[in-house]
Amino acid sequence: MQKADLQPANGESPDRVAVDQKTIRINDGQYWLYADVNPQTNRILHSRLFPTYTIPIAGEFLAELGEKHNLADAVFLVGDVDDLIGGLRKEGLSYRIQRHGFRNKIERVFRGVERRTSSFSNCFSHVAPSTAKSWLQAHAVWWNHA
Repeated sequence: MQKADLQPANGESPDRVAVDQKTIRINDGQYWLYADVNPQTNRILHSRLFPTYTIPIAGEFLAELGEKHNLADAVFLVGDVDDLIGGLRKEGLSYRIQRHGFRNKIERVFRGVERRTSSFSNCFSHVAPSTAKSWLQAHAVWWNHA
């Protein structure tokens, strides 16, 4: 899996993007899974695991997303998350704070990750962060094809 460097396919042009982050435990540490979903198709556009969360990291994640997809007309649906809002501003992207509606699509993705990791006791134990990253990327590809 690691050699495949799995990520969802490129080239979408969504008019809305639901974006959020989720804390993932790996051994005794916390990591942050950033993910974007096209709420009209329920497809994951991009996901990435980071060892921390900051405005520059959110900006990096969003810049990667912009390299993969045409986001010129997209409005990002985000909860009241300071680093994501700061990253969206930094990248000059349009956003709207929304707690329900289309933004719930990203919550479904995170619930799916939680269900799939329940065999790990909601924590990736005894694995390297790179292994968790590969598993999460493979999950995103599977999610889009399921």
